[in-house]
Amino acid sequence: MTRGAHPRRSSLVTRDGALVFTGRVVRTFSLGALSLALPLLLKHRGLSAAALGGVLTATLVEDALLTAAVTAMAPRWGRRRLLILSAIPMVAGGIALARAQDTAWLLAAVVLAVVSSNGQDAGPFSPLEVAILPDAVAARRQTRAFAWLNVAGFLPAALGALAAGQWLRMATAAGRPFEDALRSVLWAYAVGGAVLVLVYSALGRDVERPPLDPAAATPRTWLGLHRSRGIVLPLAGLQALDALAGGFVAQSLLVYWFDLRFGVGPEVLGRLFFGTQVLSALSFLAAARLAERVGLLHTMVFTHVLSNLLLAAVAVMPTFRLAAATLLCRHLFSQMDVPTRQSYTMALVAPDERAPAAGLTTAVRGLAQSVSPVLTGIALAHAAFGLPFFVAGGLKIVYDLALFARFRRVVLAVAVDGRPAR
Repeated sequence: MTRGAHPRRSSLVTRDGALVFTGRVVRTFSLGALSLALPLLLKHRGLSAAALGGVLTATLVEDALLTAAVTAMAPRWGRRRLLILSAIPMVAGGIALARAQDTAWLLAAVVLAVVSSNGQDAGPFSPLEVAILPDAVAARRQTRAFAWLNVAGFLPAALGALAAGQWLRMATAAGRPFEDALRSVLWAYAVGGAVLVLVYSALGRDVERPPLDPAAATPRTWLGLHRSRGIVLPLAGLQALDALAGGFVAQSLLVYWFDLRFGVGPEVLGRLFFGTQVLSALSFLAAARLAERVGLLHTMVFTHVLSNLLLAAVAVMPTFRLAAATLLCRHLFSQMDVPTRQSYTMALVAPDERAPAAGLTTAVRGLAQSVSPVLTGIALAHAAFGLPFFVAGGLKIVYDLALFARFRRVVLAVAVDGRPAR
């Protein structure tokens, strides 16, 4: 154990850990519902597809910058306090979205609220939770805890979108005006933010900040980082490349390509992409068990390489069945790098640098993803030839190999998942 670190808990998860999981479920369920209702409301107000893309791109940039700024303050302000403060814009933004009558005010409310363009997590919440979790679970189960944390964000987001869709169908069938039904989802989103404030307020005071390492008494240099800056910056840059490559194979592009290439209907595609979501969630859990056997870095890199070879192979499959089967196989491995990457990053840095490190890597991924709407437009023009699959798979494999070359000799100072420190 490094100097200044908390002693690891003997129980599998502490009360604070359970509260972190609860907050993740509440938040991502709310964001999943919002991801369905908000675009429909903006479209109902006459916003063009291009304008909608611009708004969502702006929110990605804003979320990324806010995440980096907030998490950089965590060593001084405390993680519990920042989680509570970060939930307040959800409440205020949800109320503003529900009450705004003028379209200009509606767009301003979009900027104020914590908005996710894909139904997944947004804002500084996740990095702060990731920084708390290593001290809230048993050391031998750290990566398993990160795997379940991702499941607790992945599935509730899907259920939130499903619940919002069912509500809109039932409300309009009962004769309720469509915009009123949409606004009720926005009110529910604001309530979700209020619940988050209560959940985070119940966190113990000891999650505010870890004890300072006496060796880290030098002034922090940039975004809350000190000794780990030389490790975190290259890691963040490589993750930006991975996120940028992902913009070429967003789910909307994959839907377009399957329809263009094989002419399959929405019902078939709906079943296919439900399957990919389920397999992605299962890959979180499989990653933790594999990492306990072969290590975090090897799990991150080599499962990701296999995933992206399968991604490129989708483009050359001659039939829909083969292409769909290849895509499903890809999603067995596609998310294995996520919990292992989080666990690895937390093991690389000093305890008081966990929130800034998680925030910076999350922020650069968000900024890289903000370019996705432009890249998707370019990729759609060449989708029939499978170019997006080759570009995305190739760039992601470059990321994997560069990551392994840069970090294979980096020493982890703490034991993780029952494996000795190296």
